[in-house]
Amino acid sequence: MSDRSPEPSVFVARRRLLAGAAALALLPLAACGRAEPAAEAPAETAETVGPPEGSLEWAVEGAWRERDRARDEWRHPVETLRFFGLRPNMRVIEVWPGSGWYTEILAPYLAKGGGKLYAAGFPVGPGADPTQAALNAAFQARFSEDRSLYGEIEFTTFGPTSEALAPAGTVDMVLFMRTLHVWMASGLAEKAFADAFAALRPGGVLGIEQHRLAPDADQDPAAANGYVQEAFVRQLAAEAGFAFVAASDVNANPRDTKNHPFGVDTLPPIRLTAPPGDPPDPTFDRSRFEEIGESDRMTLKFRKPE
Repeated sequence: MSDRSPEPSVFVARRRLLAGAAALALLPLAACGRAEPAAEAPAETAETVGPPEGSLEWAVEGAWRERDRARDEWRHPVETLRFFGLRPNMRVIEVWPGSGWYTEILAPYLAKGGGKLYAAGFPVGPGADPTQAALNAAFQARFSEDRSLYGEIEFTTFGPTSEALAPAGTVDMVLFMRTLHVWMASGLAEKAFADAFAALRPGGVLGIEQHRLAPDADQDPAAANGYVQEAFVRQLAAEAGFAFVAASDVNANPRDTKNHPFGVDTLPPIRLTAPPGDPPDPTFDRSRFEEIGESDRMTLKFRKPE
């Protein structure tokens, strides 16, 4: 018995050592397993919270923009408005906001930040275009129904006989967003620049987004195809008294050939398949124009001298 008794004790000791080593080896794995959820939690929390309320990103990502957000990839609203220098406490005029694609960003952002938005819609009164009048009515109804979100927008007008866009010299920023070609066609381009200049305070900014014509192409004074040369826009601005500040290619699209059968409106989002005023052509092949996407656009910043 005495010869064999040490042998079981040695085996027991070895088993205990092996068991202890195995337990120690598992400790780091167990610790890692406990740490992983804690490391992931902040990322999940940030994703749930989203941008800070009142920020420009918050206004762009708002649930109220669900139907229009698909165009952000072409219009780059955060980058465009930051390039213009938009701040939440500014007084801003959006001229001819249309159905309100940019208004649904500007209005909540300015309302939260203590700013003010003027929306200068289509002309009204005798002889006004019925389609434009209907768009005005729909726009005002839409942006008046939720003042807690959109704030108190001041609705004004811009047209051949319209008065001031806002009290003279009180506004920080005026925006012309894809509208200049329409004003050229109707003889309103010079008035648009003059009215913007009058409304802006010294140092105020004029921001322009416009379909861009190639620099070596002939400029149609009426811009019938919707495209305008950058040099022509700069000339109009300079004649009104503005100083050029900078240009950005944030809204550039090199795929745009600018020679479309129904002008720029052949492209998204208008998608004409026949001349304006004609019924749509169901046989028109849109595939090439969908591949191009939205137009190539210049994005220009001007300033009223101090």
